[in-house]
Amino acid sequence: MKSYLLGLDVGTGGTRAIILGKGDAIISSATREHQPIVSPREGWAEQHPEDWWSAAAGAIRDCITKADLGGQDIACVGLAGQMHGAVLLDDDDQVLRPAIIWCDQRTQQECDWLNHVVGHERLIQLTCNPALTNFTLTKLLWVRNHEPDIWQRFRSFLLPKDYVRLRMTGEHATDVADASGTLMLDVARRRWSSELMAAVGLPEACLPRLFESEEICARVCDEGARATGLRAGTPVVAGAGDQAGGAVGLGIVRPGDVSATIGTSGVVFAATDRPAMDLEGRVHTFCHATPERWHVMGVTQAAGLSLRWFRDLLLGLPTHQKGYEELINEAAATPAGADGLLWAPYLMGERTPHLDPRARGALVGLSASHTRGHVVRAILEGVAFSLKDTLTLFDQMKVPIRTVRLGGGGARSPLWCQIQADIYGHEAEIADAEEGAAYGAALLAGVANGVWSSVEEACECAVHIRTRAQPRPAVMTAMRRQYQLYRALYPALKSIFAKLTNNQSPEIPN
Repeated sequence: MKSYLLGLDVGTGGTRAIILGKGDAIISSATREHQPIVSPREGWAEQHPEDWWSAAAGAIRDCITKADLGGQDIACVGLAGQMHGAVLLDDDDQVLRPAIIWCDQRTQQECDWLNHVVGHERLIQLTCNPALTNFTLTKLLWVRNHEPDIWQRFRSFLLPKDYVRLRMTGEHATDVADASGTLMLDVARRRWSSELMAAVGLPEACLPRLFESEEICARVCDEGARATGLRAGTPVVAGAGDQAGGAVGLGIVRPGDVSATIGTSGVVFAATDRPAMDLEGRVHTFCHATPERWHVMGVTQAAGLSLRWFRDLLLGLPTHQKGYEELINEAAATPAGADGLLWAPYLMGERTPHLDPRARGALVGLSASHTRGHVVRAILEGVAFSLKDTLTLFDQMKVPIRTVRLGGGGARSPLWCQIQADIYGHEAEIADAEEGAAYGAALLAGVANGVWSSVEEACECAVHIRTRAQPRPAVMTAMRRQYQLYRALYPALKSIFAKLTNNQSPEIPN
């Protein structure tokens, strides 16, 4: 009897596959790493879609083998993945250039053009979101403006996980949650925006078919079966972008549910029953991975990336968990507030709340008495302060906050969980499942396969709280003071960031 569910998360650093058995038990998991991000110029970020497919197929095969199953045992497949990327395809579905991914910052001129041609307010009315360098539309416009030979052969685009779906099933499809991050979706009405496509001169024929996240949209084709070990004909649900998929995996699906997830980037995510909008566009308003639900989210570009940058650049430690453990232990031995040291985590520009691709990281307040542990603690706190900026906006928008649940790699560190509870001023819940978006994708597959009647029921049955971190009143008071100092950093440094980026030139001698 086919009773197993496969969830796949096409991330930035690698692709993760998991298999759920009866109920919600994870019986197998596997990861294949991707090649490092390619950055031909400062602020650019690209990956090769073929690498995603190779990693996905390998992770699926590994996962099935580790579970001692055959492809015929998998009842349904769910996909999740990094958002905002642009995979450009020709008439024969061949990739025309490396994919421009979520953290790429090259498209500010295209954003300015959109604000001029469509208008800032009209863009938000049409898509619930402003023009940002991260969104897929701006990447397509950049290729049109700068690579005319490639653009002449362009016929369609796909988001990263949807390219994996194309290779697995032969179908062009996406879901409303992931499509929300393209700046081409009418988020309020959960459909592509014909008005916007006409305004920017893009044919609607380039858009993939659109589905709700829990809908079956394709089936594994013969080529996909040979590559993955799955049975040809296995149903595949539309799935979700990694943020909505991860929220399902954490049980964040009802209004008042909020998650704070620290991976490479950091996201604060709130489920809503309406498309709540910030007219300044400082948070994103997207469709959720369940019908008649939306979500708002704020993004910190370099959350876990801040800690990884410090480890790799300054310590020269190998890429393994022991290096992080050493750093966290040193940070735990230093006092809350890091003796006045502050970290602004703007290594890749910043989205929420500044919308500034020119922002840069800053370590402020250093003295000769500060140790490595102080720097690490300042980084952990600075990332949490950046995420609290989103909670502050939620409060202004009257988005309810009933629970705060932590996810991502940051949730594996008890110290970072406690720091977040103290800074957010809320009890922080940590769920049992650590598989994030892959787990959410598997739950969506279970809804499509009839295991659960709805996404809400799937979360109620399958998401369990492992532990909680309580905010400490005395530390909360100190963190409120430190947060006010943190909020003064960006206004003080904004003009310097602009001058630094404007003055960059390849002709400047060493």
